[in-house]
Amino acid sequence: MGDRFHLFDALRGFSILSMVAFHFCYDLKFIAGYSMDWFAPPLQDVWRASISWTFLLIAGIMCSLSKDNLKRSLRYGALALAIYVVTLVAAVDYPISFGIIYCMAACTFVSWLLSILGIRPKGPIAGAILLVCFLLLLGVPYGYVGAGAYAMRLPTQWYASPWLSWLGLPGPGFISGDYYPLIPYLLLFLAGSAFGWWWKDIGFPEACSKIKCAPLEFVGRHPLEIYIVHQPVLLGICALIARNV
Repeated sequence: MGDRFHLFDALRGFSILSMVAFHFCYDLKFIAGYSMDWFAPPLQDVWRASISWTFLLIAGIMCSLSKDNLKRSLRYGALALAIYVVTLVAAVDYPISFGIIYCMAACTFVSWLLSILGIRPKGPIAGAILLVCFLLLLGVPYGYVGAGAYAMRLPTQWYASPWLSWLGLPGPGFISGDYYPLIPYLLLFLAGSAFGWWWKDIGFPEACSKIKCAPLEFVGRHPLEIYIVHQPVLLGICALIARNV
């Protein structure tokens, strides 16, 4: 494992740049008030998913290479709490209660716990099953499971409590500027983890170390720093644009 897995850094870097572009469009449309009719579902939803799903899948894979997943989860958790406090006080948009960084913290902690208990998923079959379950449970935060003609509504009583939003059962009046609960996103993270632990045993694909892109890798090695600073910078740019138009 002496070689760095450049491909994962590059993919993460690309997703981070995509995230910055997505949030810039969001700020222009919903905060600065610019007319951007194209920035709407389904493109908006697909774009958002391409970013967050990549983050979580790669983070799951990286669990197999981390020296201390408990420490990682606590670091993510502290950042998630700070983000909530800052977005609550700033009141520029809805506060972020259970966003992507919270999800990274919770999923990393669960992965660490499963490893301690000796029941972590591993292998391509486990990973594929987890991916299918993730897709089937995507609608849980919105009150259903399945998809299309095979979708089934879930009991409304499951969404009556104000204390289960973190799990994926948002209660009455719950709102967040970013929402990635454990159900279904833990399953996506664990799918990545299952592949990661399997590859750690048999060897990672050669492409992981051979495919390189230095600029993207640099960005991909500093995801938290960029996540922290990019929104204040983007909001400042939006304010300057609005002032000069």
